[in-house]
Amino acid sequence: MTRDVKEIFAGERGGPAGASTPPAPAALAAKVRTLGPSMTRSMRRVAEAVAGDPAGCAALTVTGLAELTGTSEATVVRTARLLGYPGYRDLRLALAGLAAQQQSGRAPAITTDIAVDDPIADVIAKLAYDEQQTLADTAAGLDTVQLGAAVAALTTARRTDVYGVGASGLVAQDLTQKLLRIGLIAHAHSDPHLAVTNAVQLRAGDVAVAVTHSGSTGDVIEPLRVAFERGATTVAITGRPDGPVTQYADHVLTTSTARESELRPAAMSSRTGQLLVVDCLFVGVAQRTYETAAPALSASYEALAHRHRS
Repeated sequence: MTRDVKEIFAGERGGPAGASTPPAPAALAAKVRTLGPSMTRSMRRVAEAVAGDPAGCAALTVTGLAELTGTSEATVVRTARLLGYPGYRDLRLALAGLAAQQQSGRAPAITTDIAVDDPIADVIAKLAYDEQQTLADTAAGLDTVQLGAAVAALTTARRTDVYGVGASGLVAQDLTQKLLRIGLIAHAHSDPHLAVTNAVQLRAGDVAVAVTHSGSTGDVIEPLRVAFERGATTVAITGRPDGPVTQYADHVLTTSTARESELRPAAMSSRTGQLLVVDCLFVGVAQRTYETAAPALSASYEALAHRHRS
C-alpha cells in the first residue's frame, strides 16, 4: 500500500476512528451469515451462539459466554469486534434489542434448500424467500456512512471505472449504465487486461469500484490496487468485508447472501444484494445531481420511446 490513508486498514475503516457505527440489532444475524465462512472455528461458535439465542446470550457476562461456547474471553471480544461492535458490552446491548424484536412477534429467519424433485411452485416460493432475505440482510448491514461517502465521491467524479467478472461483471455493467443515463462518465471492465490499462489512467478526483462477492477475485483486485495507487477514490462492493479487496478500498459496502446450495450457487444470491447496493448508489447520486439528472433521464427515455411504440 502506498497511500497514507490506508493506515486506517489496521483500525476503523472509511475515515477517523468511530466513523462507522455499530450495526443495528436486526443486522446481527445478517453479519453472522456474511462473516461466518471467514471466521475461525472458535469465533464461529461464538457468533452462532449469539445469533441463535440472543436473549440467553444477552444475559451472560463475557466469561459466561466464553464458557458456554468453549472458547476464551479474548475470542468473545474479537468476535464482537469482527461483527462491528466496539466491545462485548455493545454486543450485549444489540443482543437484548434483537431478543426484544423477536419476542414482539417477528418470525425467526429460516433457511430453505431447493431439492432436485421440488415442484416448480416450491422453487418459486423458496427462491422468493431467499431473495427477500438477502435484500433484508444487505439493507440491515449496509453502513450508511460508507454509502454516503461513496455517493459523494461518485457525484463529483471526473470519471468512474467499475470492475467485475462473471455475475459481478453484470452488476458492474448495471451501475455504469445507470450513471451514463444521468450524464456521468462511467466504464465497466470485465476484461482484466483492459481494466488494468484503464486503471493506470485514473487519478485523484476519479472513482474506481470493485464488485466481488468473495473479496478475493484477483482480476478485480489488481485494477482496484492500481487505481488506488494512482490516487483515485476506491470502493469495494463485497460479501467479505475482511477480504483482500478491502486493502485497496477507501469505502467498503458489504452485501449479504443466502446460504449456498447445490442448485443455488453463491453467485445467484450475491447478485441480488449487489444490485441493491448499486441502486442505492445510483439513487443517492441522482438525488445530489437532480437538476441535471432529471433532464438527462427524461432525454434518454424520449430518445428510446419510439422503439417501444407498437
